[in-house]
Amino acid sequence: MGTQLEAKNPKSMAFILMLGAFIGLFGETALNMALTNVMEDFSIPAPTAQWLTTGYLLVLAILVPISALLMKWFSTRQLVLGALVISLAGAALAALDINFAVLLIGRLVQAVGTGLLLPVMLNVVLIIFPVQKRGVVMGIVGLVITTAPAIGPTLSGVIISTLGWSYIFWISALLYLLLLVIGLPKITNVSEITKPKIDVLSILLSTVGFGGFIFALATMAEEPFSSVKVWLPLIVGIIALILFCIRQMKMAQPMINLRVFKFSMFTLGTLIMFLSILIILSTSILLPMYLKGALLFSAAIAGVLLLPGNAVNVVMSPLVGKLFDKFGARYFAIMGFIFVLIGNMIFLTTISATTPVWQIVVAFMILFFGLTMTTMPAQTNALNQLPRELYADGSAAMNTLNQVAGAAGTAIAITLFTSGQTGYLVNFPNAAQPEILAAGVKYAFYFITGISAVGFIGSLFIKKKQLTEKAH
Repeated sequence: MGTQLEAKNPKSMAFILMLGAFIGLFGETALNMALTNVMEDFSIPAPTAQWLTTGYLLVLAILVPISALLMKWFSTRQLVLGALVISLAGAALAALDINFAVLLIGRLVQAVGTGLLLPVMLNVVLIIFPVQKRGVVMGIVGLVITTAPAIGPTLSGVIISTLGWSYIFWISALLYLLLLVIGLPKITNVSEITKPKIDVLSILLSTVGFGGFIFALATMAEEPFSSVKVWLPLIVGIIALILFCIRQMKMAQPMINLRVFKFSMFTLGTLIMFLSILIILSTSILLPMYLKGALLFSAAIAGVLLLPGNAVNVVMSPLVGKLFDKFGARYFAIMGFIFVLIGNMIFLTTISATTPVWQIVVAFMILFFGLTMTTMPAQTNALNQLPRELYADGSAAMNTLNQVAGAAGTAIAITLFTSGQTGYLVNFPNAAQPEILAAGVKYAFYFITGISAVGFIGSLFIKKKQLTEKAH
């Protein structure tokens, strides 16, 4: 099969892929708002419940690197069909609400579908739109990647309060079904199928590496670092990742071409994207718990309170995309991280069991105002550095690290939240539950603020020049 790079109607094709990715990424955090309900329904503690989010991200982190290989073996249509069918099956299974194990399995199956769809979306968008239009399109892609997880708690808050949490999955399943029926005919094959040799050892090393690393981070919420359950998978994961990287550099046809990291602006852009996703996902698991557990709002109200922050993102993303083509990434990233730091400083100084809720809403809006300026420009600037033949590898490497960031952000946030509560209880044994919970959330925000500072320092090194020469 030869290279077929013409999409009949690129806009509708991009829309279908983005909608599919949006539903999957919405699923990433939609259950955050329902964690307290799920914990009550199945009588499980927070560290167990958080596996619904961490497990989802764990599967994404394992699958996304393999996707670069799959895109060279299967046509765009085959991958999209497979991704939507698997996602539909997972959502339907989770919706049955039988017990915690079935719910978790449904989540993991849905994650497999999302893990296939995300890299395909990014790669297809890079192929079907010319460089000069890419800022606007990537602005919309950035909107999907950041809004879906951020808006998850808001939409699901309303669904939980009106229908019950299992309807999060029924609605997702219905949307997947609609996409299959209406959307699939509009998908054309645009990727080149080269059928490279499948290296089983690379797949194994990447699975053990990413899996072990994230499993260890997530287990830290329940176990101390000295526990075998934490340090053993962490060490095994790190060794496997090092071996994976060494193997990729030596192979003629690597699973992920790590040579993309030889482009310095690609590496820096990926790092900034990584930190931004870390901030988005750790915030999106902590704030719903804080609004419900410490400030005692219902799921629906808590969801609505997070809406202005998400609205900022929706309004800003296409705007930043348009202006990016004019100004490049540097100014956006620096300004963005200044706002992210301000937002986090407000959280750090105001979070308590008696905080006026408007302060939290304003801080969240400032945070997202900044994050919208950092994510898309960093991602587009990074991918624009690469020659065309490295797009699939670049987007696979970046997507993999984004999923690792999401899983790590969620796991670290819950771990720090738990240890912050424990520390507060030692000093104030008679404290009320809302005060304990607020103290845990506040403690986790020290970490998020630190990450923001690192991002700001990184943004200072972005070069103004935007490389658009391509290897055609």
